[in-house]
Amino acid sequence: MPNLVQIRDLHFAYGERPILSGLQMDFPRGKVIAVMGGSGSGKTTVLRLIGGQLMPRSGSVTINGAVVHELRSPALMALRRKMGMLFQHGALFTDLTVFENVAFPLREHTDLPESLLRDLVLLKLQAVGLRNAAQLKPSEVSGGMARRVALARAIALDPELIMYDEPFAGLDPISMGVTANLIRQLNDVLGSTSILVSHDVNESFLIADYIYFLSAGKIVAEGTPAEMRESDDPYVRQFVHAEVDGPVPFHYPGKSLAADLGLESAA
Repeated sequence: MPNLVQIRDLHFAYGERPILSGLQMDFPRGKVIAVMGGSGSGKTTVLRLIGGQLMPRSGSVTINGAVVHELRSPALMALRRKMGMLFQHGALFTDLTVFENVAFPLREHTDLPESLLRDLVLLKLQAVGLRNAAQLKPSEVSGGMARRVALARAIALDPELIMYDEPFAGLDPISMGVTANLIRQLNDVLGSTSILVSHDVNESFLIADYIYFLSAGKIVAEGTPAEMRESDDPYVRQFVHAEVDGPVPFHYPGKSLAADLGLESAA
């Protein structure tokens, strides 16, 4: 099966407010796939549906042939054990050391002897360049280092699927470049499938094999980074080149200001 994750005719809404409409997406094994779009386009919701935190209104998310929303708790937990997640801003445990943050999923999901667990944690920290920071607290490392600790935690169990929610948010240019390179290298070394949710064009285009652009819960464009850079699609051009004018409006849709002020009839 070439695709680890498949999304078919996916619809999701919060109450009466539609979020995703008719998504069709493929996430091949061993590839880095970016899901891009502006704030509120539904990117993070896609990750939550893949992880089984949310249930679709209709359609399906399939991982390794299993329909996620049909799984009962034990099977869903077993599936999640094969996933790694890097949360927006890292979401480290502030009272635990760097070492214990990375060790956490290993302690939760395995019965490894302490000596082997220690070696595995140090290997993961070595992979992200932070082995010598093992005994520091998150408050004692920089924002970029904290994101790398979170990345080491995400790969602690050698997952076949790694999901990244805005991994570049709040990072300086050097830290962004380091994080992007790590995502690509770790994906290739582990043979994982990586889903990268981001609005950072430069870093995402450098490491992604394929890109989906979302707007208002729908896929408005898709293709390789090279194809997206050359695209004449108005939405892609507006997003990639940070243009103010385009199909993405500045104002939230709804009534006009004139209508709210009772001036429409006078006009």
